[in-house]
Amino acid sequence: MAKSFLKRLIAVSAAAAALIPAVNQLPERATTALAAPDEYHDDWLHVNDKAQIVDMNGNEVWLTGVNWFGYNVGSQIFDGAWSANVHHCLDLIADHGFNLLRVPMSTEILLQWKAKKPDPIIKLNEYKNPELTLEGVEGGTPMYSFDIWNKVVEWCREDGIKIMMDIHCATTNSAGHNFPLWYDSSFSEKDWLDALAWFADYYKDDDTVIAIDLKNEPHGKRDEGSFAKWDGSSDANNWRYGAEKGAKACLDKNPNLLIMVEGIEVYPKIEKGYDWNSPSTDYAHYGDPEYQPYYGAWWGANFRGAKDFPVDLGDRQSQLVYSPHDYGPFVYEQDWFHLTGTKPNWTSYKFDEESLLKEYWYDTWAYLVEEHKAPLLMGEWGGFIDKENDPSGANTHWLKTLRDYMIKKRIHHTFWCFNENSSDTGGLMYDNFQKWDDEKYAFVEPSLWQTEGGKFISLDHKIPLGTAGNGISLNDFVASGEGSNMDGGKAGNGTPVIVEPSKTTTTTTKPVTTTTTSATTSKTTTTTQEATVTTTTTTGPIAHPSYEFDKVISYPTKTGYKEGEALDIEGLKFTGILSGSVSSNIKEMEYTSLQAGYGADAAKITITDKTGKTYSNSEFKTLLAGEYTVNIKGDVGNYYASTLCKNVDISYKVTIGDTVAEVWGDANCDGTVDMSDVVLVMQSLANPNKYGVNGTDKNHITSKGLNCASVVNNNGSVTNSDAMRIQLFLLGNITSLDPKAK
Repeated sequence: MAKSFLKRLIAVSAAAAALIPAVNQLPERATTALAAPDEYHDDWLHVNDKAQIVDMNGNEVWLTGVNWFGYNVGSQIFDGAWSANVHHCLDLIADHGFNLLRVPMSTEILLQWKAKKPDPIIKLNEYKNPELTLEGVEGGTPMYSFDIWNKVVEWCREDGIKIMMDIHCATTNSAGHNFPLWYDSSFSEKDWLDALAWFADYYKDDDTVIAIDLKNEPHGKRDEGSFAKWDGSSDANNWRYGAEKGAKACLDKNPNLLIMVEGIEVYPKIEKGYDWNSPSTDYAHYGDPEYQPYYGAWWGANFRGAKDFPVDLGDRQSQLVYSPHDYGPFVYEQDWFHLTGTKPNWTSYKFDEESLLKEYWYDTWAYLVEEHKAPLLMGEWGGFIDKENDPSGANTHWLKTLRDYMIKKRIHHTFWCFNENSSDTGGLMYDNFQKWDDEKYAFVEPSLWQTEGGKFISLDHKIPLGTAGNGISLNDFVASGEGSNMDGGKAGNGTPVIVEPSKTTTTTTKPVTTTTTSATTSKTTTTTQEATVTTTTTTGPIAHPSYEFDKVISYPTKTGYKEGEALDIEGLKFTGILSGSVSSNIKEMEYTSLQAGYGADAAKITITDKTGKTYSNSEFKTLLAGEYTVNIKGDVGNYYASTLCKNVDISYKVTIGDTVAEVWGDANCDGTVDMSDVVLVMQSLANPNKYGVNGTDKNHITSKGLNCASVVNNNGSVTNSDAMRIQLFLLGNITSLDPKAK
């Protein structure tokens, strides 16, 4: 695919969040009539009478995606754009088999874009993302956030990824998910409906945007003030009624969108005489769930009300998908996990698929898929699986149980999350968005839609998923007859969709001049998000080759220093050998610097003295005269640029000041004369490339060593005669090595 830049060449320096330019380009979509199924209208999805999501020819599909947040928290872009290349991250998502991207947004940012208002701030590293600058160069002026979003839509299309926009909150806020309703004191329900309608209309001629999640996690309890309920009323806080209005706002503009409706938090035990006017808690029986007035659930996960009051979209019912969220015990210690001990070091837990269905899942949301009432898309699921955060294994056990149940029931899902900055779940990235978590991905990978041969299946009829060669288009899968992991090996033998060349879909861009004021403050957006993530099994594709440290070609030229000088590693060269079975044209990589990216594994330089005491590189200038060992250990290079070299381990000696005053015959400068000095002299003569002054061996002779060993002619060089004279001294045949004493 044509791209303006080599997106994998990423600058090492990081840039701070930048203010947007004074002039922004806001593209306006040209008005077009709904075309025949050309390449921009052939991928719309619908729900059939078996509660399956299907394409326009009735072929069943499986939406298996991931969340990436940032637009909802104040970054005005995906989080991680401050350190990583956005285009490349989207490639990673596609190459690892995620065919749907759920993008949390806010009513506020959609209305900002609709009104063409400027960004107060945008957290973009313009050195890592030259494609997202007005000038198209590293360090350029960041584009307007809506222009950037449209580049994301374009890149997702190139990668075969479909998009689901999620209204995560009304007001843009890193804690916005804590607000219970789809409106707040700043943005009304009408604002929410206007935002939905505008977004649906803007992308009605681009089936890259295939779904809208109307509101993230409606929740709340009566005693908490604002709360979402679910019944047959037209009350302002009735989420079922609100969802029907939200769906209408979207479908009036684009009747082909899938509409995701989430649940609520609590539902009254009507069979015991309780209703929405009952208090949230029966304090007389506090702690005993049997006596409490409401059935509880995770936020957005309670669909008990849909049994008697299903969402009614009229003649557009074929676009409705219910979307619960589910988490593990690390997020909250729910009763159905039967935990003992203290988080996260639980001493026991007792739950499995059968108990979870009986005590929570079935009546809360699973009945919808078990009884074929409606398809489900698990909008958020995920969590920690590492030993530090899940030492008991309870969170991992929950995640595996849910994952396997979703595979068995082909529940659609979007994993939480790509981001690493979700405090109670973690994500698929780490080290400031520089590294992919292969262990966590291996846990998720079995739940991604793929052929029996392991190719990830796109939701696009023409475009295969990703650029790594491990994806397949929907048409190719349908035509192949090959089985997949959906429904225990469901084959793709169906009817391919015939796609006409695009004729009517056009995008025009009108310059819109907007003056922005310089913002001197920025919002802190450390995001805390509820979700959980986890899995195990086969490892997925490695999109970028990496290398294992091999050998040193040459050590740094400078090995002698005056006190107060900084360490200089110029001249250091080493090689890395391609690791694993990854495909790459480059089998050996040569390194001449220690540009190491981010994280705990990044190469570090330490210095040790003769006693074994260790100093940091920054302390080198403060060291007193003496002999020291410089140690370089860790990872070097950049994962995204395919230059990562792992497990570098290099050591060499340096001297500072007039350390051990020069001792005649002391070729290795250790302050004494012995046979090791004779050996070093002979090595430097026999193999100067390795042991000479500029040799590759860490113990090569230094210029000071040459001066000390030049005991015959005292000319700063050595011959075999110098080695012989040192041996005579060691044998006691001569009493001094001072050339003047001959």
